[in-house]
Formats: sequence, structure tokens, C-alpha cells
Amino acid sequence: MSFFIGNAQWTKGKGNGYYKLSFWYLESDKHFTDTGKTDPNVTRGQVNASFYGAYGITNKLDAIVYFPFFSSTYENDVISGTTGETISSGETVNSIGDIDIAVRLKLLKTKRLALSTSLVFGLPTGNSQGGSDGSFQTGDGEFNQLLKVNLGTPFKLLNAPFYAKTYVGFNNRTNGFSDEFRTGLEIGGNFFNRKIWLIARSQIVESMQNGSLNAQNSQGSIFANNIEYTNIGGEIAYYITKKLGVSLNYTHPISGRIIYANASISGGIFFDVK
Repeated sequence: MSFFIGNAQWTKGKGNGYYKLSFWYLESDKHFTDTGKTDPNVTRGQVNASFYGAYGITNKLDAIVYFPFFSSTYENDVISGTTGETISSGETVNSIGDIDIAVRLKLLKTKRLALSTSLVFGLPTGNSQGGSDGSFQTGDGEFNQLLKVNLGTPFKLLNAPFYAKTYVGFNNRTNGFSDEFRTGLEIGGNFFNRKIWLIARSQIVESMQNGSLNAQNSQGSIFANNIEYTNIGGEIAYYITKKLGVSLNYTHPISGRIIYANASISGGIFFDVK
């Protein structure tokens, strides 16, 4: 499982880069079952603090890293609604998360079109069997390779600069996990003299159902095998200066299987070198 999206179509250019420190938070009291319905579960949460960096090695090639240097998963105490007594105590597991490293190659760039491909390597550096029952995970325990083709176009709307991006990808997973088909769409617009970007995006992950591993957590997870989801989200990014800015993101799943059914939020500070 990867938190790294990396679906930009335009390579950075030699010597340019984009660097971001982020905080991501999800707390869930319900999950999608393997039939797509929602069921309640004991409240669990996931927190990540991470660094993302993309650097232009050449005008055609970028190097990218996503490093979740702190990842925490926790479960709240279960309290009796009748007596107020603690039925079961909560747990917390802290570690680093799964690291992603990637390269992005420009295939075509015109005034109207940008085409690139990217290869993402997901490293199993997180804890895949934490806690008293092994279900407190900060990683999935498998090495995966995600190959994507990315397409983007710039345009103007109401005299403001906009862009649209899409990608399709195949995620080859190991250790008995099913492979995945991934796709996404993103539309963004720049306002107030290029100070603010407003972005809307959606992502779809579909399992190929070809793995030998059973779903590891019947109460939902973000690391289980055969997870599927469709989500929608929005982001606002504000440039404090020409290079320094802050961002806030909200993402909500609208359907899924074997995955948490609550929204996540994230925020960060970024440095954009052009």
C-alpha cells in the first residue's frame, strides 16, 4: 500500500524540484466489507508524517521519493455503554512507514499535451504485524512495482490557468498480494494572481483478485489484500512566496471493499523550486 500519488505529467526540468513535509490523518469507526457494504468497527486511526521530494535530474527525467518517517496506528479503548467499564484496552504501534522511490520520464511535451511514464518501487519498510494480534500495521510487508502512463493538458477557463491530468497504472505486488489496476483524474485551477491553487481529484483502485493471501483484517484496513476503492477529494494550496506555500487536502471514499470507509485529511508545507 502506498500513500504516494505522484501522478504529475510535467517533469520538473533539470535542477528544479518540489519538496513537501506533510501530516496525514485517518480515524475510522466503519469499513467497507468484501461485498461493498459498510459495517461498524472498533475505532482505529492511522497517522503519517512524511517527506516528499521530486527533483529534475535532466529535462526529461525526475527522481522522486516518499518517506513516511513517522507512522502510527492505534485503536481506542472499548468502553461499556452500560457500566462505563473498559472492555478492552486500546493499543498503539509507532514506526516508519513504507517508503516509495520512483523515476518519471517525459515522453512528449507540446503546448497542449504532456505525456510521461513513471515507475514506483514500494519498499516494505513499515511494520506489517504490529500489536498484540498482528493487525496494527504501518506497512503491508510486500515489495511492489507500480508502472504508470500519465497524460495532462493545460487550458484556460474564465481567463484563469487550469490543467487536467489522468493516469492509468498496473501495480505488481508480491508476497501473495493481488496485483492492482489504478487510475485517477485531477483538475486544478490557479486564482488570485497565481497565489492559490484549487484542485479536485478522484482515484480508483481495483484488485485483480489473483493473490493467494486472504484479507488480513476483517474489520477493514488500508494494508489488507484485495482492497478496492473509489475516492474523491479536494486540495487547496496557497503560495506564501513564489516558492514557499502550505496546502490542505480532504479525501473521502465513495465506495470500496475491505478498507476503511471514513475520510482522511492532510496538510503540509511545500517548497517549489522552478
